[in-house]
Amino acid sequence: MSGLFAGTINVRQDWPCNSIKSAADLASPFDTVYVHPGRYVEYDIVIDKPLHIIGIDRPVIDGDHKSEIITVKSDSVLIKGFRIRNVGFSFTKDWAGIKIDNKDHCTIEDNEILDSYFGIYLKKSDHSVIRNNYLKSKAENEVNSGNGIHLWYCENIRIENNRIHGHRDGIYFEFVEHSKIIGNLSEGNIRYGLHFMFSNHDDYIGNTFKNNGTGVAVMFSDHINMKKNHFVDNWGTTNYGLLFKEIYDGELSENIFENNTTAIFADGSNRIKIINNEFRGNGWAMNIFSSCMDNEIAYNNFISNTFDLTTNGKRNNNNFHDNFWDQYTGYDLDKDGVGDVPYRPVRLFSYLIGRIPESIILLRSFFIDMINIAEKVAPVLTPQSLTDERPRMKLIVYDRNKGD
Repeated sequence: MSGLFAGTINVRQDWPCNSIKSAADLASPFDTVYVHPGRYVEYDIVIDKPLHIIGIDRPVIDGDHKSEIITVKSDSVLIKGFRIRNVGFSFTKDWAGIKIDNKDHCTIEDNEILDSYFGIYLKKSDHSVIRNNYLKSKAENEVNSGNGIHLWYCENIRIENNRIHGHRDGIYFEFVEHSKIIGNLSEGNIRYGLHFMFSNHDDYIGNTFKNNGTGVAVMFSDHINMKKNHFVDNWGTTNYGLLFKEIYDGELSENIFENNTTAIFADGSNRIKIINNEFRGNGWAMNIFSSCMDNEIAYNNFISNTFDLTTNGKRNNNNFHDNFWDQYTGYDLDKDGVGDVPYRPVRLFSYLIGRIPESIILLRSFFIDMINIAEKVAPVLTPQSLTDERPRMKLIVYDRNKGD
């Protein structure tokens, strides 16, 4: 029966129906509300029935910095084609440009959300889509800024082809299950481009995380599939391309890490497959703490990084094999493409910098070259068990454009 007798309502500034809020109140379930071009100064618009609300030629909804702009309190709502701006700010209320509150099967598509506290906020909402939106704010610090796309206690959400800039976190997941983040650009956010907390069985695929405080942080989560993403220019004294903290049983494959201070920092993270990735031009390609166990690091390319690998302990509980290391100087007498001499990727100097950061000023000195050679010949401080027994002689080539 749903939609069988659906009608339409038109909103125009020079017509009797000149308010989006009034049109939403007047509409019957499953109606379509068309909003014509113009600037509508409105906030606290509540959608409490299934509706399609569609902007024609990108009408502006201006909240005048006073409150939340659109709150969805019904299943099966579509909001499409608006420029939503000037969301109110509050230390006690998570006001958003669009919030879906405990409702399912909604779509937020092709909107611009500008100068918002939170951009799009889903709370206890399932089976919804956030697609082709542009979100830009002016976050200056973590205390008085919100996230671009924020999910709390949600399942089966698809976040696809959005562009997010200038928030605290570009995308934030907390207690989110079985959801996908695909093809987004998260750039210039002050804390994380993407942030997972206590979220399991999620995928993020084909995204770009550029120039954020940290590209992605995955914390206290398991079974996260991380594939074909690009982590680039996440650069600063405490910045990472990808941060792992207490995560388990995930896969990181076919990603590119380029020009990050540290491409991957991992602490207390176990049983992760790190395979077929490329690390190029980073300060540190990987910093894996000794608290990490049973991870497989294989078939990756390490190219032009200042340091390929560092750790904070003398024991290695992970499996490194079949990686290409451009600093490997071994030989391949049997011509099988695998080095005959194992490679030790942890240089003594990278180990020392972890304890004495100021020693970085000696990076290009002849003295450091000498102690690295001495440690390579007779390891004393670096982990003796941390070796790649099968270093590849040539760059590993794989097709990232191949379908999943």
